[in-house]
Amino acid sequence: MDALPIANAELTQFFHRWLETFAGYVREVDYASAKPLFHPDVLAFGTHNDVIPGLDKWIATQWDKVWPRTSDFRFVLEQTAVLASPDGRMATVIAPWTSTGYHPDGKPFPRPGRATMVFSRTADGWLCMHSHMSLNRGVPQESHANRPVKA
Repeated sequence: MDALPIANAELTQFFHRWLETFAGYVREVDYASAKPLFHPDVLAFGTHNDVIPGLDKWIATQWDKVWPRTSDFRFVLEQTAVLASPDGRMATVIAPWTSTGYHPDGKPFPRPGRATMVFSRTADGWLCMHSHMSLNRGVPQESHANRPVKA
């Protein structure tokens, strides 16, 4: 059996920067800056969501319910894997993440999870076509912060 198609160092570094950029937008609750990273017809799902078709619906059903209500979102880059197709046109990123959630009384709690994202190289660069972000088992589903959406 062939080994997994691990991306080369240059592509891995590109996706680490992509993850850092995206995580920064999540921390800033900056939808407008994050949207261009995704195909408009992205297919996404999360811990308890069926497939969500399209970026606008994903924003309404997941981003709106998570980004303003949590803080400190970061990917764990040293545990991230990047796979790439031999033709260089598709890549998959598998990454754990951390964040902070908040109980109704405002007390913070660790809110870790994991993500799988599938990318396609287009004429304009890499776009995420699929995202699956879910919480680790046993992590409270609800978080109660109320941060403003920047854009």
